[in-house]
Amino acid sequence: MDLGIAGRTALVTGGDSGIGWHTARILLAEGATVVLSDKDPDSLAEAAAKLDAPEGRLHHVAADLTSEAAALELRDAVLGLVPTIDVLVHAAGVTGAQGKFHEIDDDGWVDTLTIDLLAPVRVTRAFLPALRDGGWGRIVYLTSEDALQPYDDELPYCAAKAGVLSFAKGLSRSYAEEGLLVNCVSPAFISTPMTDAMMEKRSDELGVSFDEAIESFLDEERPYMELGRRGKPEEVANVVAFLCSDLASFVNGSNYRVDSGSVATI
Repeated sequence: MDLGIAGRTALVTGGDSGIGWHTARILLAEGATVVLSDKDPDSLAEAAAKLDAPEGRLHHVAADLTSEAAALELRDAVLGLVPTIDVLVHAAGVTGAQGKFHEIDDDGWVDTLTIDLLAPVRVTRAFLPALRDGGWGRIVYLTSEDALQPYDDELPYCAAKAGVLSFAKGLSRSYAEEGLLVNCVSPAFISTPMTDAMMEKRSDELGVSFDEAIESFLDEERPYMELGRRGKPEEVANVVAFLCSDLASFVNGSNYRVDSGSVATI
C-alpha cells in the first residue's frame, strides 16, 4: 500500500527495538527518510544496521531524554543531519516504578513521569517549528492500554500515559489548520524488551518458565485479550505508520487501541 510519504522525513524515538524499530522499517520501505533515536549508542547503531536502509535515508542519534537540554541537543543533532522533519513518532518510554501505591515514593513517580510524560512534551516543543513548517506534518505518540484501563501495580506509568493522551488531544486542536495532525496509538502487552523484562521478573517470582509466565499473566491479568497472546510489534507499527501517512489525512486527535480487546469498555 502506498502511504504517500515518499520523500518525507521522520524522527522515531525509542527506535532501537520493538514498535519504534518496526515503525522505522515500514517508513523506510515507503520511501521516507528516518532518523532513529534511543538512549544507548551501541544498541542504536546495531538497530540501524539491521534496517539495511538505502544510502542517505537513515540516520541515528543517541539521546537520553531526561531533561529539556537533552531534547534540544537532539533537535540540534537531527536538524544537522536533515533539513527538517515532517513526522514525529515518540515511542520512547519505560515501565517505571512498580508496586502498590504505598510502596512508591516521590522519586519513583518523578522518574516515571519524567520519561513517560515530560519527554514527549519536551521533544514536541523542540521539534514543533520544523513540524509546523511546510503545511504538512504528523505526530504519533505511543501510549498504552494503561492510559484507559489503569492497573494498581503501575500507577505512575498509567498516570503518565493518560497524561500523554490528554496532551495529544489538546495539541491536536492547535495546529490542525496548518496541516499538523496529532494522534495516539495505545498497545497492550506487545512482545517488546519492556514486556520481556516484566515476564522474566514474573517467571522468577512464580518459579515457572517464561512461556508459563506469559500464559498465567494473560489468564489472570489480561482476560479481555481475546486473541490469547502477546501482540507483535509490527502489528502496532502498521497502525502507527498509517497515522504517519497521507491516508490518515482526516484523522486528528484520535487514539487507536491495538490491544486484542484488552480494554474492556467501548
